[in-house]
Amino acid sequence: MKISTKGRYAIRMMIDIAENQKDGYVTLKDVALRQDISKKYLEQIALHLSQAGMLRAVRGYQGGYMLAKDPSEYTVHSVLQVVEGSMAPVSCLEQQPNSCERCHKCKTLPMWMELDKLIFDYLNGITLEDVIEGRAGAE
Repeated sequence: MKISTKGRYAIRMMIDIAENQKDGYVTLKDVALRQDISKKYLEQIALHLSQAGMLRAVRGYQGGYMLAKDPSEYTVHSVLQVVEGSMAPVSCLEQQPNSCERCHKCKTLPMWMELDKLIFDYLNGITLEDVIEGRAGAE
C-alpha cells in the first residue's frame, strides 16, 4: 500500500485548517501558502472532504473551510479513506465479501488480512488531534 500525494496533502490540509480555524473559516489560499501546496490541488481535495461531510465550506468574502467536527473525532484512516478510496494492501481485500475465486484455498490470504487489520488499527488509532499534539508515532 502506498499513500499518494493526495492522501498526504489531505492530512496536512486538515491539520492546517484545524490549527487555524479558531479565527474563523480558513482559506485554501492561506493553507496553500503555509503548506507549499498548489491551491488548485487543495481545491480538489477539499471538494472530496466537503462532500464526505468532513469540512464545512462558506463561499464569498470571509469564506473558506472549517472542520465539521473536532480534530479528535477524525482519524487519519477516515481522512485517507475519503481521498484514497480503499486502503487494502491487496486488491482481493477491496470487496467484502471477498470475490476472489481462490480466496477459499489461498494460503497467503490470512497474511494479507492480518496486514490489512494492522494498517486499519494503526491509522484508525491516530486522530488529527494526536498528530497536532505530537502524539502520533512518538513511541
